[in-house]
Amino acid sequence: MSNQDSLEKRRQLTGGNLSLGYRNPLKIVRGEMQYLFDETGRRYLDAYNNVPHVGHCHPEVVEAACEQMRTLNTNTRYLSDHFNEYAEALLATMPAALDTCFFLNSASEANELALRLSRTATGNRDTIVAESAYHGHTTTLIDLSPYKHDGPGGTGAPDWVHTVPNADTYRGVFRGGDAARRYAQAAGDQIAHIQESGKGLAAFMAETYPSVGGQIIPPDGYLSEVYQYVRQAGGICIADEVQTCYGRIGNPFYAFEQQGVVPDIVVLGKPIGNGHPVAAVVTRGDLADSFDNGMEFFSTFGGSTLSCVIGKKVLEVTQREGLQQHAATVGQKLLEGFKQLKLKHPLIGDVRGAGLFLGIELVVDRDSLEPAASEASEISNALKDAGILIGIDGPHHNVLKIRPPMPFDDDNADELLSALDQVLEGLQS
Repeated sequence: MSNQDSLEKRRQLTGGNLSLGYRNPLKIVRGEMQYLFDETGRRYLDAYNNVPHVGHCHPEVVEAACEQMRTLNTNTRYLSDHFNEYAEALLATMPAALDTCFFLNSASEANELALRLSRTATGNRDTIVAESAYHGHTTTLIDLSPYKHDGPGGTGAPDWVHTVPNADTYRGVFRGGDAARRYAQAAGDQIAHIQESGKGLAAFMAETYPSVGGQIIPPDGYLSEVYQYVRQAGGICIADEVQTCYGRIGNPFYAFEQQGVVPDIVVLGKPIGNGHPVAAVVTRGDLADSFDNGMEFFSTFGGSTLSCVIGKKVLEVTQREGLQQHAATVGQKLLEGFKQLKLKHPLIGDVRGAGLFLGIELVVDRDSLEPAASEASEISNALKDAGILIGIDGPHHNVLKIRPPMPFDDDNADELLSALDQVLEGLQS
């Protein structure tokens, strides 16, 4: 079936708000490590998709999945060494205080569980999130995600959801040397407001490095100060590490470690299954104990034998192949290359990120910071035509998002930098 026929058939079969990328959508039929292939056999360098963490169709992950599928795939009502081995391996990557885990299908399901844990432990419901945050697609998580409820089709936040400014030192409300303290104080003020209204705090939930919010790197010390305010109020600190786990930022293994904090709950998803639906909630034993209040917890597919085999293999490959250090090395090369392009192209307002979690914010004017959203779209589509896939995000849709599969290498970095340079030249000519 042709690309156009597939597009028309899809439009007949599903809702119009199931989004597609690019003006002329791609029909992808095969993947291999950091590459995707369309129906004509054309190869695309995937500089966007962080879900296949160890690479599209990594042969070891595929083989492990096939072998387990031929043997058994069932749920957690039965004992399984695969479950125990995966849980043990995952917990070994965490701070010692985080000694209990639950397995689920998706990060949306995992974030829902994190909320349930925090509400059960505190007896409260009110939750603080960052502006532009996105934590999932369930009804509760749409309520909790300003990126959705404040956007097109949204109806705003319910009264139990409270927002604080994104800790963005480029475009945000606080940009100076004391930005960490001032952003943290904004969270403290919001907590005081909740308490003054006669309610208590359940949780502060935040992506350690906001991705949909624009590939933001918060200033050092921000989370440690926020966590102090939250814990003084009896709240639970939830780190959404879906986008930044498993060495994605180079060093350390999880972004919360870079901020010098230990969350009460860590949420993982997407990359930990390399494309298979796997997610996890990692927490303290005392929080898990308080959650064990008589109501059964069960997820039909969460923690299945197949999911645990795949999850354990993805973690094993990540560690054995040195992908964390690889991300640090290649990411530094990209970051320096993007900074050189910034010197050459006025459209680039800011370059930021760590490891293979990078963002380029485009502006029409560097003084006014007027967002260059249409230009970002042009660049993304032009790179696609050149055989390179990137994303666009941020509240103003003007941030080029680069989060490739972890095998993305030096040659790929050169290819991306060269192509982006040429596309930017073309826009200016």
